[in-house]
Amino acid sequence: MGDDSGQDAPRRGRRRALTAALALPVVAGLAAGAAVLVTGAHRRLGATEPETRAWLPGDELMTGGVVQADRACTIAATPAEVWPWVAQIGQDKAGFYSFEALENLVGCQITGATTIHPEWQDVHPGDAFRLHPDVALRVADVKPGSDLVVTSQGADGAPEGHDFTWAFHLEPVHVGPAPATRLHLRERYESERPVDRAVSEVLSTVSAVMSWRMMHRLSELATAPPRSG
Repeated sequence: MGDDSGQDAPRRGRRRALTAALALPVVAGLAAGAAVLVTGAHRRLGATEPETRAWLPGDELMTGGVVQADRACTIAATPAEVWPWVAQIGQDKAGFYSFEALENLVGCQITGATTIHPEWQDVHPGDAFRLHPDVALRVADVKPGSDLVVTSQGADGAPEGHDFTWAFHLEPVHVGPAPATRLHLRERYESERPVDRAVSEVLSTVSAVMSWRMMHRLSELATAPPRSG
């Protein structure tokens, strides 16, 4: 029988190279994620330093040790034009204007909307705000055209381990002479146990990516020309 060692060596080398090529993106992704966590960059996406310090509706719901994340963008539309898209956010309504395929991989069952639905515009404190068919928050505060705040406090099926608030604040601004909206999203997590606080940091990191997509999509929808017919 011939000696295959001469052929095995190149094969082993190719396998090692293939393994390294496949592992590189994973390692890079883990390193990037670790860097984001260490630096806290996930806590401020597009938001200015003054915005992260500003009081927003919903802040009064938590007063203890809080993990806070702020995301913000400017949309070239008025708050009155942006608000209807915000009002219909929710798993059982318009979805979250984010990476729908990823959300549905974890069972969210979202069918995103690309039009304004009048039947979803009437939002009231106490309404359920669904993240998932089995997970719901509660609407804590609504100021049409300005603020929507949802919370885990008093909600049926809310995630366990920490309290959570999610605020959507629309501020009228101008870009040059044109009216616009500064959209400010704020998440706040209050956890009692260190392990739950660590989970909050991870959730906030994932949310930074999903929120980036949400803001981008909201801007596209709010500034799109009206559909004819």
